[in-house]
Amino acid sequence: MKKPKKSYSIFIYYGIVLAILLFVNLFLYPYLLKQSVTEVGYSDMLKKIDSGVVKKVEKQSNQWLFVAEENGKEVIYKTGPWDDPGLTKLLREKNIEFGSKIQEEPGLFATALSWFLPIIIIVVGGRILSRSLAKSMGGVGPMSFGKSNAKVYVEANTGKTFKDVAGQEEAKEALSEIVSFLHNPIKYARIGAKLPKGALLVGPPGTGKTLLAQAVAGEAHVPFFSISGSEFVEMFVGMGASRVRDLFKQANEKAPCIVFIDEIDTIGKRRDSQLGGNDEREQTLNQLLAEMDGFDGKKGVVILVATNRPEILDPALLRPGRFDRRIPVELPDLKGRIDILKVHIRNVRHEDNINFEQVGLATAGASGADLANMINEAALRAVREGRTEVTQRDIVESVEVVIAGYERKSMVISPEEKKIIAYHEVGHALVAASQTHSAPVAKITIIPRTSGALGYTLQIDKEEKFLMSKEELYNQMVTLSGGRAAEEVIFNTQTTGASNDIEKITNIANAIVMRYGMTEKFGMATLVQDGNRYLGGGSQVIVSEGTHKEADEAVLELIKSAHKKAVDILKNNEDALHDIAKHLIEKETITGDEFMEIFNRHVAPDEKIEASEKEVDIAKNLEEN
Repeated sequence: MKKPKKSYSIFIYYGIVLAILLFVNLFLYPYLLKQSVTEVGYSDMLKKIDSGVVKKVEKQSNQWLFVAEENGKEVIYKTGPWDDPGLTKLLREKNIEFGSKIQEEPGLFATALSWFLPIIIIVVGGRILSRSLAKSMGGVGPMSFGKSNAKVYVEANTGKTFKDVAGQEEAKEALSEIVSFLHNPIKYARIGAKLPKGALLVGPPGTGKTLLAQAVAGEAHVPFFSISGSEFVEMFVGMGASRVRDLFKQANEKAPCIVFIDEIDTIGKRRDSQLGGNDEREQTLNQLLAEMDGFDGKKGVVILVATNRPEILDPALLRPGRFDRRIPVELPDLKGRIDILKVHIRNVRHEDNINFEQVGLATAGASGADLANMINEAALRAVREGRTEVTQRDIVESVEVVIAGYERKSMVISPEEKKIIAYHEVGHALVAASQTHSAPVAKITIIPRTSGALGYTLQIDKEEKFLMSKEELYNQMVTLSGGRAAEEVIFNTQTTGASNDIEKITNIANAIVMRYGMTEKFGMATLVQDGNRYLGGGSQVIVSEGTHKEADEAVLELIKSAHKKAVDILKNNEDALHDIAKHLIEKETITGDEFMEIFNRHVAPDEKIEASEKEVDIAKNLEEN
């Protein structure tokens, strides 16, 4: 392997410092000294001696120095030498101190010290300043501009393989071919196949894009370079491009290897002709494109990049020959969530009878990072309660902590407000239980949470769902309306407790009308264009103002219809509403099993709803929380 050339930047720095020091010593210091002594003529000196203001006279080899007192201050004058025998007599008559000093030549050591001590001070000060700047700039000192600060891992340091990645089987399969090529490039070279130069990992935050890249390097047993796109962009123009060159230079020296650039959208945004663009970012992107075209793929350098904003990337970055593969890294499904939970709990002491399927059903839509956080929260809860292993209760509670925050048991709520909150939450649960196409109720609580919720109703589907029918979406709206409907039916009032419910209802109604084409009036037409798929960007209306107004009217009509249905359900089940709310006020938290038991007392025998085996298991595990 070639050794990188030694950088001479530090010697240039010290050379500049030495030149400045020489200038100060030879020109600036004598100039300043000269400014502090006033030169006068010999006759002026005699006049000042006669006037009595001169206090001291000193003869030097090439000049006379005399100190005069003027306006209460001492002033130093100098004049050229003059052969005047009467000067000594005059000074004696005026009683002025006079004399001359013998100029001693300084020793060699003193001379050397006078020269090198300032240099040493400046050098040491420069090094200290350089290190402090490096810390404040994320490890990049002033001598490191243009140098890549990518973190380099070898196999022993990454410690990641595909066994550490769960819930992303399709992504692992797509990347395994890269691993195979790095292991045995000859097999592919025989048939004429070329290693893809790069792969783009696309997905929402927390799904494991960085972990996948590390696992590829770990499986292939090759060095791994990791850097964020933002680290290329600097305040100095040209530094980003220089860092790209340096990164690829290091990668070629350590080939075969993996180079991972996270948040590639920072430097890979689509270029345009508008004024005010970021020239530094575009130069960095151009250099990246040039480097990818220039390096030899046979060396085994693979570029992996990750983003959650693929729609803004420059087309030149995505063309074949650069990033040949686009690998989706999506949110995990039920099986994926179960596998991820098992991976993260491996290093945590836990009881043997953990029901991972139940936790997986309760965490639909969670990313791998969310699930890892839940396991950690469960471990922290076990420690707080003085136990040595994590239980099912800990994991279920940690799910609720991530969703709604910690319990605020110390929060004081008046009996009147507590009653309103209880009826509000029971309203949600009762409406949900009275409808088909609705997820079963797993838990109802009126204990406030740190997220701001004063209570909540937890519903968990019996199985993973990938499609939602119009009936299911509408029934979700009705269930969300149940809280406000209960306030109106029982207390004949409306409170701010339904604000989040109203927001969700409005979003679902808008989606039914404008996005999913589920209305007769607009048919299969989408009226909005969505923003970023992974970051939840806003939508843009793409229809005329008149059509938009009609769509708004359809949304309001849908919301009113759902609310009316919720009110009707609660009026028909008012006795059950009172009974369940009373029970909830007493216990503060009830399970779905307890809720269904009370609810079934108030319905006809042929209308009773039997809990499934999965619901019973969920209820048992929630019972103690």
